[in-house]
Amino acid sequence: MHDLILLIHAAATWFMTGLIWFVQIVHYPLFARVGAEAWPPYGERHRAATTTVVMPVMLIELAAAAWLAWDRADALAVTGLALLALVWASTFLVQVPLHTRLGGGHDAAVVRRLVATNWVRTIAWSARGVIALWVLLPAA
Repeated sequence: MHDLILLIHAAATWFMTGLIWFVQIVHYPLFARVGAEAWPPYGERHRAATTTVVMPVMLIELAAAAWLAWDRADALAVTGLALLALVWASTFLVQVPLHTRLGGGHDAAVVRRLVATNWVRTIAWSARGVIALWVLLPAA
């Protein structure tokens, strides 16, 4: 069971790490090209589809990271959980409100802020990815 949770943790973390890099480099910057007229249906569909894809994986990752921090109770696992707390805080205190603002219509300044602030999640998930691989090592 322990090994299975380690693998689930690594898989969820690396799924989100890959996804956040795609969002950071490709997806969010393309928001600027959607335009004001096309934005309302695009933005609504984006929010719904994104939530459907990411929320289950984020919840699985959270459960696995919490279990790992409890089971190992070492600095590496606790650091991983702290990074995940940072990701969640950034998501719900920064990115979700920015997306909500975009729900009122396309705003280039909000899109730029979304791209700029998303680096917090991109870096934190990348660091979590390293931790997720590290704890898979036999001596970790």
